[in-house]
Amino acid sequence: MVIDLSNLLPTDGTSGTLIGRVCLPAAHDNPGGPAPVVIRESGVFDLSSIAATVSFLLEMENPAAVVANATDLPLIGSLEDIAGNSIAATSDGDKPRLLAPVDLHAIKAAGVTFVKSMLERVIEEQAKGDPSKAAGLRDTINAEVGSDLAAIKPGSEDAERVKQILIQRGMWSQYLEVGIGPYAEVFTKSQPLSAVGPGADVGLHPESTWNNPEPEVVMIVNARGETLGATLGNDVNLRDFEGRSALLLGKAKDNNASCALGPFIRLFDDTFGIDDVRQTVVKLRVEAPDGYLLDDSSSLSEISRDPLDLVAQTIGKNHQYPDGLALFTGTMFAPVQDRDAPGSGFTHKLGDVVTISSDKMGALSNTVTTCDQAAPWTFGVGALMRNLSARGLL
Repeated sequence: MVIDLSNLLPTDGTSGTLIGRVCLPAAHDNPGGPAPVVIRESGVFDLSSIAATVSFLLEMENPAAVVANATDLPLIGSLEDIAGNSIAATSDGDKPRLLAPVDLHAIKAAGVTFVKSMLERVIEEQAKGDPSKAAGLRDTINAEVGSDLAAIKPGSEDAERVKQILIQRGMWSQYLEVGIGPYAEVFTKSQPLSAVGPGADVGLHPESTWNNPEPEVVMIVNARGETLGATLGNDVNLRDFEGRSALLLGKAKDNNASCALGPFIRLFDDTFGIDDVRQTVVKLRVEAPDGYLLDDSSSLSEISRDPLDLVAQTIGKNHQYPDGLALFTGTMFAPVQDRDAPGSGFTHKLGDVVTISSDKMGALSNTVTTCDQAAPWTFGVGALMRNLSARGLL
């Protein structure tokens, strides 16, 4: 399956403030390396003279205005050419390519924020990671609690009442605790600089046999806790690992190439704000070399917890992030359609092309492989500091 990066931009093109990162090739006495960029109609422009990293940029006062007023920026090239060189299988290291749009940010994720996916987590738990048991459990659990939970506000008196009813029925779960209880599930999805960007391979643990993409909106937050914009993400998920034990969450979520972000951060400005985020419809498309096709969508308007509440539960007096953070807001997508044998549900196959898109944030496309076959993560914070110093940016 050939990945297509020709439609990265939002439907309104470059009218918004679009921030990304590009890996610049070495040239003459410059070693090259990652650079924050702005996407404009006339091309992709280097912001390194303003801020050495995206994290540094977002700590400035009103970064959208800083970028909008920036002039005389070096042109790196056209978005078409750079995107074309960002496909992992064909990328030329002597040309610029797109990276994930965050760098020093902590990469966090909120889970169980939609009722539909919350019930799927309960099913995974009760199935003990066995997909063949999922269909029967799904019918039983939906019959017992599905209609009761759809209108419940997490942490409310109604939620506590439902909790007590479910405990009496013997159906209470740790996933229901974070789904309708007062505290959101927030975990570390990936490490700073480890996320992959548009065109890269995304990795599944090679021992996983039940897994899926998780298309999500990702909030971009600075060290002061200010939400400055949003991007799209794939919180690649291993249903079998997490289903066997919640204590395997790290193994299920944080693996090489298991976190994709992009294509760009859309900063809040007069074209895009938090209410646009709240109404975002996230589209998912999975295309396989054998002709299999999955098309689905979900709306963030159905989320159980407001995105800004999730941010407030992640950063504040109890926990600080000096370099800012990217926060996955959770997914409603829970694939239950059988891909192969009846009752087997959905699971990835190698070579799947996953495209996550929204009208206001563009499209993020990646090809599925295993973690041990994806490009290893070798460029960490120490390497970045040495690289920026060699380029005279520190």
